[in-house]
Amino acid sequence: MRYRAAVCRELGPPSVLKIEEIEARPLKEGEARIALKSCGVNFPDLLMVAGKYQTKPDLPFTPGFESAGDVIEVAPGAKVRVGDRVIYRRKTGGFAEQAIAAPAEVVAAPEGFSYDEAATFTVGFLTAFHSIVTRGQVQAGERVLITGASGGVGMAAVAICHHIGAEVIAAASTDEKCAATRKAGATHTINTSTTRIDEAVKAITGGKGVACVYDPVGIPAEIALRVLSFGGRILIIGFAGDIPVYPANRVLIKCASVIGVRAGEYARYFPQVRVEEAPKIEALTKVVRPYVSKAYPLADCVQALEDIAARRAIGRIVLHP
Repeated sequence: MRYRAAVCRELGPPSVLKIEEIEARPLKEGEARIALKSCGVNFPDLLMVAGKYQTKPDLPFTPGFESAGDVIEVAPGAKVRVGDRVIYRRKTGGFAEQAIAAPAEVVAAPEGFSYDEAATFTVGFLTAFHSIVTRGQVQAGERVLITGASGGVGMAAVAICHHIGAEVIAAASTDEKCAATRKAGATHTINTSTTRIDEAVKAITGGKGVACVYDPVGIPAEIALRVLSFGGRILIIGFAGDIPVYPANRVLIKCASVIGVRAGEYARYFPQVRVEEAPKIEALTKVVRPYVSKAYPLADCVQALEDIAARRAIGRIVLHP
């Protein structure tokens, strides 16, 4: 049995990816073979192909953090059955027609979710929930500034904050992106192409600032600290460009908390946290869903990653094998 996959044989821009045919290997004890129907495209996929992500798999590898499909074969000891609709979660392997999953790498797709929604739920909503609820302790009524709000983890954060009753100020780079965040639950929006974030937050909050900054972009430290209320929290989710440097004296003076967020790594150090989060995240599937704006065939994986690099995505992009 052979299947197609996007293969990275050298590090670089998305164009290094090539579609290749791969011979499917036999299953080992406990494994399941999945026919993938939808593959979520994430910013870390772009970084991994470029060799700039924390995880650096051996070459060659197939990128793809999350995908969804149907179980088509199981080995003895597998925890799923043939015909099950599942989410496949692994740091590589998702940009393909098939995947082989160990027991810990596959979970049931949420009831009522499309393949596209199932393939884009885990990374965005797990990251956002862990950031906002577990690490940020955001409460109903608090104001939260979300940067990169129209991206995958940004839109998830908007939806979660709205669900728990926080007041969302969403920052995005175009009017179209701002409109999308309003539909997801943002109360206020800031077009960062035409308006300074700190000036807009000052006007929106009457100079009081926000209790929490959710930042998957990496805005300048001086801006983040300027918009923050006394005793507020800054959640550092990731960086789309330059890495900000936080001045300790200003953090001290404002009694601010600057919190680094790595949802997956945190759970590896403190597994009980994920045990506690899991039922709450599962409950979210009843009230929120990913926003998928574009789908490409697997052969257009380069274009999908280039869209991510150029920040053309609103919500999530998927590949259809």
